[in-house]
Amino acid sequence: MTSNVVRARSLRGRGADLGARLVSGAVLVGLLLVVFMAVHIVHFRFFPVRVVAYAALLDVGIALVLSAAAWLLWLRRRLRTDGLESALFLAIATLVATLYAIMVPTVIDRSLSIYILEKLLQRGGAIREGAFEELLVREFFPEHQLVAVRLTEQLNSGTITISDGCVRLTRRGETTATWTRRYRTTLLPRHREIMGRFSDDLTDPFRHSTPQVDHRCQ
Repeated sequence: MTSNVVRARSLRGRGADLGARLVSGAVLVGLLLVVFMAVHIVHFRFFPVRVVAYAALLDVGIALVLSAAAWLLWLRRRLRTDGLESALFLAIATLVATLYAIMVPTVIDRSLSIYILEKLLQRGGAIREGAFEELLVREFFPEHQLVAVRLTEQLNSGTITISDGCVRLTRRGETTATWTRRYRTTLLPRHREIMGRFSDDLTDPFRHSTPQVDHRCQ
């Protein structure tokens, strides 16, 4: 009887300790995410941003450093997690913040699909289907300053240079374009639905492309 009581108390103690560790882990995860959102909002509202994705990932790094510092200087003595457990919980929170940085501001900033939805909302919820091609050329490009923004991103990524009005690939840009081209032709879906038909057109969009603009540098 005595051994059973001891065993039951031991199990309850372990359960309580596990619960305390999980609560401590949740505190660390919540701390990093709150710090990240605070840094992210302040950064995007008040400081220069060259590339949205890079800036958001920088915010993740800043939040990780601040949260780790808070654990080392203050929370380590108050939470029940040890160093390894704390590192794992912070890694989980960092992964969540990174997914947010990649999936939310970057997608909203770059997505044509999001633009179409917003444009439909702006126009009262409906636009004639045949008007979309002209709408994208005449409104999407200037409204989003698309050419200037994308060239700025590539300049800051080191994939192009601009000199005397000529845009040239760097070695990094050539490597990136070669890899993405191979991925597109090899791994993108070959039976993709496009307005009711299935096609592999987007695995090689240049397949039937003919130059419409004189693009040569002088």
